[in-house]
Amino acid sequence: MENKKIVVFGSYVTDLTGRTPKFPTEGETVMGVSFKSGPGGKGSNQAVAAKRAGGDVTLVTRLGEDDFGKLALNFYDKEGIDSSKIIVDKNSDTGAALIIVNEATGQNEIIVIIGACGEFKPEEVQALKETVASAGTVLCQLETNPEATYKVLDMAKQAGVTTVFNPAPARKLPDEVLNGIDYITPNETEAEIITGIAVTGYESASKAADVLLGKGVKNVVITLGNKGYYAKNAQSEFTGAPIQVNVVDTTGAGDAFNGGFTAALAAGMSFEAALIYGNVTGGLSVEKLGTAPAMPYKEEIMAALNKEIFEKVQTLEPVCSEIQGLHRFLL
Repeated sequence: MENKKIVVFGSYVTDLTGRTPKFPTEGETVMGVSFKSGPGGKGSNQAVAAKRAGGDVTLVTRLGEDDFGKLALNFYDKEGIDSSKIIVDKNSDTGAALIIVNEATGQNEIIVIIGACGEFKPEEVQALKETVASAGTVLCQLETNPEATYKVLDMAKQAGVTTVFNPAPARKLPDEVLNGIDYITPNETEAEIITGIAVTGYESASKAADVLLGKGVKNVVITLGNKGYYAKNAQSEFTGAPIQVNVVDTTGAGDAFNGGFTAALAAGMSFEAALIYGNVTGGLSVEKLGTAPAMPYKEEIMAALNKEIFEKVQTLEPVCSEIQGLHRFLL
C-alpha cells in the first residue's frame, strides 16, 4: 500500500505583513495601507499547503517559548497538522518575517530572521531518524541551518524515502547533497545560483535542468513565476503556464506549489499530474492575502482543475483523468 505520510522539515516564522501603494526607496518613509500578522516560514507554509491539498502531514521545526511560538502551535492544532516533533526552545526566540506587499502589483519584498528554527542541534536531527524513515515523502527547504537540512535529506535517501527539495533561500549546494534527490524545485534565481546558468525561459531552464540531472537529481522542476514551470527528467520534459487568476498577493505562491505538488506525489500521482496539481495550488494561493491563510483546500483545487484544465485542454485528458481518479486518496 502506498505510504502517504509526508514529513516536512523546515522553518516557522511569524509573518508581519504591511501593504503599501509602492515600495520605498532607500531612506524613504511610505505610508502603509494595512498590517497583518500570522503564521509563516517556508517549512510551515509548505506543510499547510500540503495538508490543505490533501496530505497527511507532520511538521518538524523549532520554536521559541514565546507568544509567536504559541500562535504557531495553536494554528497547527486547528489545521490538523501533526506537531508532535516540533521542538520548543526556552532559550531562543521564534523567527519572524518582515514582508512588504505592493498594493498595485501584488509583488513583495521580504526580510527573514529565522530565530529558533535556524538552531537545530545534531542530536535533535539524529533523533528524527525513525520519523524520517517512517514517511513516504520528505519535503525540505533551506530556511533552517543548512547542515540540518542536508542530514535529514541524507537520512531520507538512506531509508528509501521520496525526497522533495525546495532549495530556497538560494545558495550554492554541495554535489553530494544533490546526488540522489528525487525532486528538486528551485525558482529561476535559485536555479541560476545552483547551476550557474541564467534562467529566463524554457530553453535556459532546460539547460539548467540538465546540469542538475548531471549531478544525480532524478527529477527537476523550475518554477518560472508568471511563465509557469519547466520540468524534466531523463525520459521526459513538461511545461505549464500559470492558471488565470486575480493576483492579490504573490507571497507564498512557491510554497503553495511545493505543498500541492508533494501532496499529489504522496497520493500516488505521476510526475506530470503532480505538476498540474501543484501549479493550480500555487495559482489559487495568490488570490488571497497572506501566506499560510491563503493556501487553498483540496476542494478548491479540484474545482479549479475542472474549470481550467478538464474542460479546456484535451491533450491532457489522460493526466486529468488520473488526477480525478487519485484525488480520492487525498485526505
